[in-house]
Amino acid sequence: MLKLPYSRMLPVLFVLLAIFGLTGCNEEAKEKVMAQQAMALESGDECHLCGMLITRFPGPKGQVFERGIKQNMKFCSTRDMFAYALDPEHKHNIQSVFVHDMAVNPWEKPTDETYIDGRKAWFVIGSSKKGAMGPTLASFKTQEDAEAFAKEFGGELKRFDELTLDII
Repeated sequence: MLKLPYSRMLPVLFVLLAIFGLTGCNEEAKEKVMAQQAMALESGDECHLCGMLITRFPGPKGQVFERGIKQNMKFCSTRDMFAYALDPEHKHNIQSVFVHDMAVNPWEKPTDETYIDGRKAWFVIGSSKKGAMGPTLASFKTQEDAEAFAKEFGGELKRFDELTLDII
C-alpha cells in the first residue's frame, strides 16, 4: 500500500470529495429538470388556490413547482397561479412556472402540449377575454403574438418579472 505523508493526503482527499460532491449535484440537477415539466390536466384536477375543477373553464392555465414539494401545483387560471406564486410566503420557493402559449391554443380549451416556461413568457393583462375567475393574464411565447392579441382584445404587455400582486 502506498503511504503518503499526511500533508500530501489532505489535498488528495479534498479533490476526491469535490469530485464526488459535484457528481451528486449533477445527478440531482438532472432529476429536477426531468421531474419539473408541466403535467397533463386531468378532468378531476382542482385548482391549488381556489379548488375549482381546472378543465371546466376557459383560458390559459398555470403550473408551479415549489422548492421542497415534489408534486407540481396546478391552477385554473394564470391569475390564480400568480396570486399564489407572487405571494411573499411562496415567492422565494418557486422553482419552475409553466403557462399555456395562447397563440397556439383555443381559448376555450388549452391543450397540454403547449406549455411554455412562464418566466420567459409575455403576458397580456386587462384584455376582454375571461378565464376561470373572470379577468386573467393571457400568456404567449413571443412578444409579437402578445402584441397581436392585445391589439384585438385590449390589454397591456408585461414580462414575468414585471408582475406584482398589485397588478394581478
